[in-house]
Amino acid sequence: MNQRRGPPPGGRPGFQRDLTQGSLLNNIWILSWPIIISSALSTLGPTIDMIWVGKLGSSSVAGVGLAGLAVMLVNSLLMGLFAGLRAMVARFIGADDIESAAEVTKQAIVINLGFSIFMAILGIFFAEQIIMIFGVDPKVVTEGAAYLRIQFIGMVAMGLVMMTTSTMQATGDTINPMRISIFYRIIHIVLCPFVIFGAAFAPTVFPNIGNFSGWWPFPSMGVSGAALTGVVSQTLGGVIGLWYLFSGHTRLRLSLRNFHFDTSLIWRLVKIGLPAAVNGMERSVVGLVMMTFITPFGTPAVAAHTIMSRVEMFVMMPGMGFGMAAGVLAGQNMGANQPARAEKGGWLGVVLTEGVMLICSAAMAIWAPQLVRIFNSEPEVVEIGTTFLRIAAAGFIFMGFAAVLADCLNGVGDTMIPMIAGLVSMWLIQLPLAYFLPKWTELGVFGVRWAMVAALGARAITYVIYFKAGRWKHKKI
Repeated sequence: MNQRRGPPPGGRPGFQRDLTQGSLLNNIWILSWPIIISSALSTLGPTIDMIWVGKLGSSSVAGVGLAGLAVMLVNSLLMGLFAGLRAMVARFIGADDIESAAEVTKQAIVINLGFSIFMAILGIFFAEQIIMIFGVDPKVVTEGAAYLRIQFIGMVAMGLVMMTTSTMQATGDTINPMRISIFYRIIHIVLCPFVIFGAAFAPTVFPNIGNFSGWWPFPSMGVSGAALTGVVSQTLGGVIGLWYLFSGHTRLRLSLRNFHFDTSLIWRLVKIGLPAAVNGMERSVVGLVMMTFITPFGTPAVAAHTIMSRVEMFVMMPGMGFGMAAGVLAGQNMGANQPARAEKGGWLGVVLTEGVMLICSAAMAIWAPQLVRIFNSEPEVVEIGTTFLRIAAAGFIFMGFAAVLADCLNGVGDTMIPMIAGLVSMWLIQLPLAYFLPKWTELGVFGVRWAMVAALGARAITYVIYFKAGRWKHKKI
């Protein structure tokens, strides 16, 4: 039974904005700026970790970087699974079926709990073996495994944040996810250095207050402290997100009354999300393989690549924001049987993203050394990292097409084409080039980075051709 839209109990009328009507530019802006802030804050957590961990030395940076790749692999899998959630919720909202949108969200909670239990077991027993795959020094393995174990055990927190955020954003409410992100990331930022360095850090912040060691409560935990701070802060974010959804302080109001496992609905979620999950996982797997191409060039190269990845994630935030906004618009307008409006929103998102990417690319090319020194000031790391960043800047000219159009396709539930494009571009273009360019040319380790640019360009071309063809407009979910 369809339930017509109205202000949710305890909710706010502003969340009821009809994204199937009105100015596309205004709708994209209203949706995207909170998403950009939320995404930047989500990226800020690992980046803050890396800034403080960088003060422990290059082995700690390399270990956390390798562990971060494994976390990103799992993160990508979760994001892919929740792509089905986003698509289905957006379509139901566009069709004014609030009841079905709420039911989909409750089944997604079940998926998250099952997945998190599995990941916790994996982290407890196999953290060292995962880091050892890269063939790095024993000290790097020790540091990376300590970080990875805690992150995997706390995966339920990451899943809750991602699930609640995805649901609210798909309904058109991007303000509350932003507020939640601000809250728990502030806690992360404040606690992180104290938990990493312990009481010894306090006098460096408050040199005139005296010795804190007699009462300051935090032990010196090193990289484990960085991971623990992230888990604790995300747990707070996930709990608050659930409260928003169950209390009706957002567009949906969930209730467990008469709840039952709906295997057919769970299968629909998985069926839509699985190609997106495979796409996300393959990106992360390729990232792991790419790291094996970089590790022979030494710890400074691994540290520089890790730093570059952190900076790159921040630069991608506008593209992610506009892309996710365009994806929400596309899903809701498809639910309202307005495919032409969904397409216009996609192309508008591309234009906005390309403009921002040109500015960011120029800034990265000019201030690359300064950006690297924020994380690590070792001369060799700065030299390699500077070139890495400038190569990445050259590839950002493709980002608007690759990121936004992929989000639009995922947003309407057409997740198969992004998966195929990812498989072809990364396994047939990126990996072969990353292997052969350092061996057959004088590019050395920089050939690995140019291979990534080539694959991004190939995906951009594929998405433009497919999106323009319009077959996605007939996708049923």
